Amino acid sequence: MQILKTRVLLVEDEDLARKTLSFYLNTIFDEVVLAKDGAEGILLIKENYEKNDNFDLVLTDLNMPNLSGIQMIDEILKLIPNQRFIIVSAHKNEEDLLKLINLRVCGYFVKPLNIDNMMEMLQKAKEEVLKDKQPKEVKNKALISLNNSYTFDLSANKLYCKNIIVKLSKKESEILDVLIQNLGEIISVDKFKEIVWDDITINDSSFRTVMKRLKDKIKDDDFIISHKGYGYIIEKVLSK
Repeated sequence: MQILKTRVLLVEDEDLARKTLSFYLNTIFDEVVLAKDGAEGILLIKENYEKNDNFDLVLTDLNMPNLSGIQMIDEILKLIPNQRFIIVSAHKNEEDLLKLINLRVCGYFVKPLNIDNMMEMLQKAKEEVLKDKQPKEVKNKALISLNNSYTFDLSANKLYCKNIIVKLSKKESEILDVLIQNLGEIISVDKFKEIVWDDITINDSSFRTVMKRLKDKIKDDDFIISHKGYGYIIEKVLSK
């Protein structure tokens, strides 16, 4: 089963804000593409649409040169009616909110950014994106029990320890995804590098560092079994 990838378009005319937002977006989403104003943003939308490779989320400022955020959103929705948006702006006023209320806007944050609130909103947006991407037959599956302590929610792509969510980094989550999608099979280090890093030539230490961090987070009841010289496996799994 293929790992579900998430793509974001960031449209921001301020250099510092664009750099800051790009950094945080890259800690959550798999691919982040940048645009400096609304005109460049709509151009990228159209180019990707023609390649049938749309963005899962558009994060945009409102007040920008060449084409405003509102104008860009209007143009995008003509092409992609179900496009998701998050707004970032120096001001939050009633006029903007009235314009956005009927649009597919799933968040709005005001500069200067509150990083904790922003990260929480972005994580929720990613969960919604992944849920939509899941095939219908996967969405209908219940939780799977990895052992007596840990369960995995396929629809939300989340790991839980006795009903408490386990916070994972992007790479940790991707490694776990590979194991979940290949339950009962031993996955080699080379296979992890090929799927997660898309680079078979990276050092084994890069993989082992992430795997160690993942296993440290579940060490109280570790369900990832290491077979020295072969790879890693999640063995016995019970459907709930």
